Amino acid sequence: MARRVFTAIGFVVLTMVPALAGDFPGRSLPPPRAPRYVPFFTWNGFYVGFNAGYGFGQSNWTDTVTKQGTGNFDLGGALLGGTVGYNYQAGGTVIGVEGDFAWSNITGSSVINCTTKCETSLAWLGTGRARIGYAFDRFLPYFTGGVAYGDIKGNNVGVGNFAKSQVGWTAGVGVEYAFVDHWSAKLEYLYVDLTSPTCDLPCSAGNPRDVAFTVNILRGGVNYKF
Repeated sequence: MARRVFTAIGFVVLTMVPALAGDFPGRSLPPPRAPRYVPFFTWNGFYVGFNAGYGFGQSNWTDTVTKQGTGNFDLGGALLGGTVGYNYQAGGTVIGVEGDFAWSNITGSSVINCTTKCETSLAWLGTGRARIGYAFDRFLPYFTGGVAYGDIKGNNVGVGNFAKSQVGWTAGVGVEYAFVDHWSAKLEYLYVDLTSPTCDLPCSAGNPRDVAFTVNILRGGVNYKF
């Protein structure tokens, strides 16, 4: 009799356990997340920006007949301007063209072999350059070079002066970093040689003088890529 009772109780327990288990809330797993796509950054496209920096270099006034002159004297001053350009990226290689135009107050003077004082200054500077670099994702080191043009002013104080738009050449290096998708910051060095405009009468107070102008430019800038 007892054996039959225990058998009946066991049967009831085994029957109720699955039913009771179904009454407890189940622990469900969250739905799987879709894979997140992170786009590859590209330097392709047009861009505009602004730049600012400092130029330091040398000038000299040389008599075209006697070859006597001031010797090299120092130039220095600030630049501030705008930039426009285009990049094309193939793999890691980035090639492009860039133009810029800047206001300048680069100036210097000498009293050696001058009637009073010979002053050289640069009122504005523009460049048109090619760029080539290799991109490490958002980091772009590059080489650059091309044409430079600027307005050189010479003043033989108390005697005469001149102002001439002069064409020369430029070359340099730079690094640019895209800190967000459309904005980048750059640091750049350029060497600029605007050859030698001539100071004629009455500026020279005698024989014409060639006025050499070379400058090193360190500048930073911010660009917006479309």
